[in-house]
Amino acid sequence: MLSVIIATNKSERTLVPTLAALVPGATAGLISEAIVADAGSRDATAEVADVAGCRFIASEAPLGERLQAAAATARAPWLLFLRAGTVPDPGWVTATRHFIEQAELSGRAESRAAAFRPPAANDMLRPSLAEVLALMRIALGGRPKPDQGLLIARRFYQTLGGHAGGDDAEHALLRRLGRRRIVMLGVSAASPPQTI
Repeated sequence: MLSVIIATNKSERTLVPTLAALVPGATAGLISEAIVADAGSRDATAEVADVAGCRFIASEAPLGERLQAAAATARAPWLLFLRAGTVPDPGWVTATRHFIEQAELSGRAESRAAAFRPPAANDMLRPSLAEVLALMRIALGGRPKPDQGLLIARRFYQTLGGHAGGDDAEHALLRRLGRRRIVMLGVSAASPPQTI
């Protein structure tokens, strides 16, 4: 049902918690495969992906081209793009399955995408100013950021032309989608800052 595509770059440490958070989705039958789209890391990212049973695609191409190549090899009808280090809250499997089922039943699978909400201020011990501003931006109808993930039907992704080339590809795709076509899932995802 779902192919997870994870962008990595020297991500051996941040990839582990992301993959661990995906285990409930795999055991529930929601995730059919995980694909790691790597920037040519020279650390143990490939080994971590291999141990977890992920397909590993390495390329020094810009981020957009890596994500586009990984999506082209995906076998499931739905794609979930994540960054290494992004850890969805425990209820993510139910929220994701519900979104997919509702989108397919309503015929909106090719006109709606979803993202995890950012952690709420009360989810954090001491939220930074940037985190508080991100929450305000979302509350006021702002567009999600790439570290919140993107859940999208593969056909809708292809209709949009996928990720454009370049390193700003994630932001560019979110801009093309626009905030009206992106639904916030009822669960959050935490993600440390990183280079992909």
